Amino acid sequence: MELFPAMPLAEWRDTKETLHRFAQVVGKIRLAAGVRRDHWWGVPFHLTGRGLTTRPMGRADGGPVFTIDFDFVAHRLVVTTLDGQAASFPLYGRSVASFYGDTMRTLADLGVRVDMAIPRPFDLPDSGRPFAEDTAHAAYDPSLATRYWQVLSQVNLLLEEFAAGYSGKISPVHHFWHTFDIACTRFSDRRVDQPPEVDPVTREAYSREVISFGFWFGDEAFPEPAFYSYTAPEPAGLDDEALSPASARWVSQRESHLAVLRYDDARAEADPRAAVLAFYESAYQAGARLAGWDIAGLSSPGGVTDPQLIGPTPG
Repeated sequence: MELFPAMPLAEWRDTKETLHRFAQVVGKIRLAAGVRRDHWWGVPFHLTGRGLTTRPMGRADGGPVFTIDFDFVAHRLVVTTLDGQAASFPLYGRSVASFYGDTMRTLADLGVRVDMAIPRPFDLPDSGRPFAEDTAHAAYDPSLATRYWQVLSQVNLLLEEFAAGYSGKISPVHHFWHTFDIACTRFSDRRVDQPPEVDPVTREAYSREVISFGFWFGDEAFPEPAFYSYTAPEPAGLDDEALSPASARWVSQRESHLAVLRYDDARAEADPRAAVLAFYESAYQAGARLAGWDIAGLSSPGGVTDPQLIGPTPG
């Protein structure tokens, strides 16, 4: 399959908007039923060989341990419990309201009870409208949904490869349902004192210094897919640092800057994979150097931390 197939936002905007809200429904179930982890690591989805998974969840309250998967090959939502029960329904041909209703009924039929604290979208234009009332978002093109998962899978492997070069505290590669991006974040573990008015989501996500790397599919503010990186807190002069390849650039966002490599610019490179890895590395070097991170001490070339083992892979 082609590396980085075309994914113009305009072509799949309607499917994306519906799928994003489907993901938020399932994500809020994960938030309610999963174990809380530092920096919200317990909340995002992970990639599978057929789509996305919440991973097993369920409180220690006597209720079933269960998993919810998006299957973008058969285009079904699949709920499985630890005792082997499973139920599913098609992703296509339904609005957000019917998806929400079918999901909650499927859980109930399997004996799963979940109390979703706020059953409406998070940080989307229609955040005031309950999922159960959203009949406007009902577009779902299976071929475009499959391509979305295929692009995610390719970027997932690139981020895994890039993540291997860092031996410090680092997040999994995970897909955030609230912002619909896939990311991996490196931490210096230096605490960040934030003002009291900062919201709880941001406070926990950025309680330590971070440099984050990821990919998103575009939105109204940046209407095209792109690879990105940012350093938080942002050190002075970051946007003056050089990025690789030459088509990458710094983009102002609120009071900070994103390093951005447009997806189509990466696709146009002679070696797109190498271009993206070089982009992430250039953004990391810029942020880590200005923030005073121990770049050499935190390095693990090829995922190896013991200098005696650096070299050809044994076996």
